[in-house]
Amino acid sequence: MPVLEQNSVQVWKRRETRAQLAIWFGWLVVVAIFVVCWQLISEKTVWIFVLDAHTQAGDLASRMIPPNWDYMSTLWWPIWDTINIATIGTVLALFLAIPTAFCAARNTTPSTTFVRPIALFIIVSSRSINSLIWALMLVTIVGPGVFAGIIAIGLRSIGFCAKLLYEAIEEIDEKQVEAVTATGASRAQVITYGIWPQVLPAFAGISVFRWDINIRESTVLGLVGAGGIGLQLNASIMTLAWTQVSLILLVIIGTVIVSEWVSAKVRHAII
Repeated sequence: MPVLEQNSVQVWKRRETRAQLAIWFGWLVVVAIFVVCWQLISEKTVWIFVLDAHTQAGDLASRMIPPNWDYMSTLWWPIWDTINIATIGTVLALFLAIPTAFCAARNTTPSTTFVRPIALFIIVSSRSINSLIWALMLVTIVGPGVFAGIIAIGLRSIGFCAKLLYEAIEEIDEKQVEAVTATGASRAQVITYGIWPQVLPAFAGISVFRWDINIRESTVLGLVGAGGIGLQLNASIMTLAWTQVSLILLVIIGTVIVSEWVSAKVRHAII
């Protein structure tokens, strides 16, 4: 191993036996874990299908070309539903994320002993459960449709928005807060005039960024019955209408590209 001497010249010295054994033992553990994982994967894999995958992929691709452009007239309303699911779900999440963030931030929470742990639990719970899982449960509770998708997107987004927002709240300039407090302002006025103006740019950026993410997530909620263009995608796959599937995938890609462009423009305008 190279060692720098006082004249900055590298002098190679042999590692100590103990260090060399530790390195070899580390590599042995890594190889052993890889072998065990490979065996577990191999036991649950039908390799004859894997070896034939390129043929099946080529056959499927040939069935998807050309896209069925006549089916486009059926997709306009599902696309609109998808955009509404993402937009309304994001707005719902923001309304709930704001108080959650203020309760989670150390410098604004009413109680670090009781209120803050509850707010952090809400944030962790929201971020831990995927929107598809939320949608599966909500379809069972409220029935299939757009409403279940909106709530699923909202519940999934609360944790993301609240976490980034409460971190921004904790990083504010306390001098501005002290200046507003010194005027005799109430707690609500301190938040309104001392804290909120400082975190407003971050809040706007978080909102737009989360909406962009939700556009992508809402495109697949229909696979579990939560509305949007995913319903048409699932139906087309079940009926083996592969030309319709290719068109739906192109529409989803186009929708995501447009949302990325809108999100970038809005964030640039805010920043």
